[in-house]
Amino acid sequence: MSHPNIIIVPGWRDSGPGHWQSLWAERMQGAVRVVQDDWITPKREAWVAALEKLVLESPRPVVIAAHSLGCIATVHLSEAAASRIRGALLVAPADPERRAVLSDFAPVPYAKLPYRSILVASSNDPYCPVRLAGAYARAWGSEFVRMQNAGHINIDSGHGDWPLGLALLQSLTDEPATPMAARPKFEPLATL
Repeated sequence: MSHPNIIIVPGWRDSGPGHWQSLWAERMQGAVRVVQDDWITPKREAWVAALEKLVLESPRPVVIAAHSLGCIATVHLSEAAASRIRGALLVAPADPERRAVLSDFAPVPYAKLPYRSILVASSNDPYCPVRLAGAYARAWGSEFVRMQNAGHINIDSGHGDWPLGLALLQSLTDEPATPMAARPKFEPLATL
């Protein structure tokens, strides 16, 4: 089985230096990070289109590593794009129905995802109640990992390198969870 391409999908305002998504993007050869034209005033159509383009142009199946609003953009993908996804790590999903700046992403789809997914949520995430994250996981058919007092699972809550997240991501790539430095490098994507 060929190595999947990893697509990193940041949330609202992007993931800055030191965030686990930024660290993974720097260290994983062949990982691609979604870049949005507007990180501050997110529009669903533009965000989903940017992600969909990367998924559909990937020469191999894709594994998604999404955070916050990136999770919601991921579940809004078309069937054609979703069929190219092998798995998704969905971390600290956003709640666009309770946050006006994210309202363009509402309503959140509540359909089962056609690929394996792991949803990680925190008991005290200030942006999405754990009960709502659990409802997302049930609706999407995701394995649910509930972290205790982990905040928004970002740099502000002390989740820089985040080894647990990396192990969960590796479980979706069908590869053993080995230290990043010992892992074989992913082949680079074709030029987009």
